[in-house]
Amino acid sequence: MRNHTSVTSFILLGLTDDPQLQILIFIFLLITSMLSVTGNLSIILTLVDSHLKTAMYYFLQNFSFLEISFTSACIPRFLYCISTGDRTITYNACICQLFFTYIFVIAEFYLLAAMSFDRYVAICIPLHYMTIVNFTVCKRLIFCCWIISLLIILPALSLGLDLEYCASNAIGQFDCDANPMLKISFSDTWLIEQMIIIISVMTFLMTLLCVVLSYMYIIRTILRLPSTQQRTRAFTTCSSHIIVVSITYGNCIFVYIKPSAKDEMAFNKGVTVVTTSISPMLNPFIYTLRNKQVKQAFNDLVKRFKLLSSN
Repeated sequence: MRNHTSVTSFILLGLTDDPQLQILIFIFLLITSMLSVTGNLSIILTLVDSHLKTAMYYFLQNFSFLEISFTSACIPRFLYCISTGDRTITYNACICQLFFTYIFVIAEFYLLAAMSFDRYVAICIPLHYMTIVNFTVCKRLIFCCWIISLLIILPALSLGLDLEYCASNAIGQFDCDANPMLKISFSDTWLIEQMIIIISVMTFLMTLLCVVLSYMYIIRTILRLPSTQQRTRAFTTCSSHIIVVSITYGNCIFVYIKPSAKDEMAFNKGVTVVTTSISPMLNPFIYTLRNKQVKQAFNDLVKRFKLLSSN
């Protein structure tokens, strides 16, 4: 046995040892990650449009940035492992990946809560929207999302740096994750495990409570609108956010629906693939396809690129 100072690398076991299946996984993750980065980058560039200078689109830009960052922290390393056959990852690189992955995930949950507050003000207090949710407030909310994420993750991460490991340094995932790393540690991990549970529950429940309360008031306000057209228009303004919230929290809930011990590892790997590749890819399509202003701005952006390329 050796302590963490002598552990220079870990081995990522990945999803499967089948070479043919690895090729399919490589192609699938390469396509989804490229679509995710391209789609979310297009959203960021599209929302620079002067006609979309509202709080909702400013939040959406930052949400797309988080999706790009999250995908970039997880997928490229795994694609490298498959393409080269080198499954080793250095201790420092593993800790960095763990840090950035978790901070992006936590920040995303708090940003979704901030976006639900934005929708609440837009639907329930529309006359005061520009006063309550101005750009100063938006910047402060986004800054708070990052600071809270950093303050939440640093204590557990600092304790994790003192872990000792046995001779086995194989991580049963395709990326560095807290639970597999704790399983192979020789140290007493009880305190860190409790901290992770508290962090997960606190983040999940606090943000979910904010989302649920916001939409309770939103639904009540929409139902009180006199005409069907007004109700439809009001619901349309927050439907994309509802879909993204459902996907994000749905993935989180599935992680805690434990199957049998035999299938638990495969199940968690499957959920991780969905969370890291499919969800970030779907989000830009959800927002663009359901928002006429974003679609129009995107079409204008494409036309500008065509003009630049032709010149």
